[in-house]
Amino acid sequence: MTTTEDHVELVGELVRVLETRILDPLEILLTSDELLGPIRARLRVEAEVWAAQLLGADRERATLTAARLVGVLFPGDAPFDPPASWWSTALGRAVARTTGHPAAAAVSYATAGAMLGITRQGVHDLVKRGKLDRDPDGGVTTSSIRDRLNRPQERPRAAPRSDHR
Repeated sequence: MTTTEDHVELVGELVRVLETRILDPLEILLTSDELLGPIRARLRVEAEVWAAQLLGADRERATLTAARLVGVLFPGDAPFDPPASWWSTALGRAVARTTGHPAAAAVSYATAGAMLGITRQGVHDLVKRGKLDRDPDGGVTTSSIRDRLNRPQERPRAAPRSDHR
């Protein structure tokens, strides 16, 4: 379940990445800020929409949005393979909940740990207990990571009240 804080954090991060990866290079190429002002304003509005789509209940729309954003913001000739620290960002967490890993059906235990926010040993324990699926070729399936991230969180039970004073 996502919160308003999750949405606000994701919008802020998207705006920062858009500024760095898209607007800053355009500013270098263009001599007039006349064009950038409206583009900057439009990207801020779009960041709100994209964040809502990524965090929303429509998994297909979220997956398509994640793919578009990753493809545009992190272009390259090789498959997308972010550093472990990326998974702890607001965008990384949203992508993990939406698609698992956008370019891999299975990932190493270390990457799975980064995606889940736990240690490699924690991943090993979850695989051993059948809570995550081991890929036949090694590693952990990204679908099982995504499913684990999307499962309802268990709420701790309150301690029983004592009527004795």
